[in-house]
Amino acid sequence: MADEVFCEGGCHCGNVRYRMLKKPLIVHACHCHQCQCISGSAFVMNALVEADAVELTSGTVSSFHFPGTCHTAFFCPDCATHVWSTYTGGRLSACRFVRVGTLDDPDLAPPDVHIFTSSKQAWVPIPEGVPQFPEFYRHKDVWSAESLARMEPYWQRARAGGTA
Repeated sequence: MADEVFCEGGCHCGNVRYRMLKKPLIVHACHCHQCQCISGSAFVMNALVEADAVELTSGTVSSFHFPGTCHTAFFCPDCATHVWSTYTGGRLSACRFVRVGTLDDPDLAPPDVHIFTSSKQAWVPIPEGVPQFPEFYRHKDVWSAESLARMEPYWQRARAGGTA
């Protein structure tokens, strides 16, 4: 177990609890149609963090893989709260996309960037000065130098044919 914990969170019923050992690499407000549909909201807030920096501290999670996509959702089997997602086959396959609303203190993870704004609901304002992209973006153009450095070992393993 790590000595430092960035934050903790869990599902609505309290059966699933987790801790994030590092601060997010970046926080997305995602406005894509899939996120709108599965959340029932205008957008989803995801805090991206290395998968090995998220520890399940109680309960178990169930998963659902969305057919035809690289997206798998992990949720509480009792209350169905979606706590995080993974996306396989890309540069972010070593990350968990932790749902900010499941953090005990969601104020720790405000959005760094709004993505897929081409499908954003017209009535949703984006604060001035927050980067926004009609689709996705290039990591090196948006992520901090610290976040890029944290992910480089994972990307090197993936390039060498290992698991990210």
